[in-house]
Amino acid sequence: MLWDTYKDMAPGELTVAGAWLGVLAFTFQIYFDFSGYSDMATGLGRMLGFEFLPNFNYPYISKSITEFWRRWHISLSTWFREYLYIPLGGNRCSKPRWMFNLLVVWAATGIWHGASWNYLLWGLYFFVLLMMEKFFLLKVLDRIPALVGHIYTMFFVVVSWAIFAIEDFSHLTAYLKVMFGLGGVPLVNENLVYYLTSYLPILIVAALASTPLGVSVYRKLPRLGAQAVCAVLVLAGLVVCTAYLVDGTYNPFLYFRF
Repeated sequence: MLWDTYKDMAPGELTVAGAWLGVLAFTFQIYFDFSGYSDMATGLGRMLGFEFLPNFNYPYISKSITEFWRRWHISLSTWFREYLYIPLGGNRCSKPRWMFNLLVVWAATGIWHGASWNYLLWGLYFFVLLMMEKFFLLKVLDRIPALVGHIYTMFFVVVSWAIFAIEDFSHLTAYLKVMFGLGGVPLVNENLVYYLTSYLPILIVAALASTPLGVSVYRKLPRLGAQAVCAVLVLAGLVVCTAYLVDGTYNPFLYFRF
């Protein structure tokens, strides 16, 4: 709801911080929507005797765009690598041909999500970033503190979700201008304080749940204690989620479109 609120605001009502807050909400929404149903598919598969590989590996802890795409939507990346990139020649060819192969793969990755120009732009956006990393940025990222690499990665990932989420080009352009403070828009207003206060608890929970913190704590507990804690947390989560579903009428699922 936070993302929809900011996405539908008129440009004159938006602020720089508000635009970033809105797309940050979408950043968490698309991750938990997608990784959540991937985990459900994996669990259902095990119930039927199938072992599916994990589809996400904490992508929001990445320290480069290259690492991000090793952790995000692993099944799609693997499919494009094996059925498009390698048949085109992969990297066992001249440098211009290799760059062309990557261009085709990332254009196809964008178009795969939908017949809209913003998806193609989204794919090409990552192509440019990955090319920069392969030619020189990765060497720089290897030498700087991990925190700086993480901030760099999340900055460009969050911007990418704005491109992904807004299909109308004029709307997308206006939103990106606000995000980068163009056009004399204010930094904050009273709406930002209200929405930030209202959504801060769930944003903190989402940020922590995007990291391996829970898994690390779980593995340090004694085996029986860990199983008991896990059972209690799962039941508590089920109760809370069911209560929200019953109480609310707003239950969107992004990936039904794909």
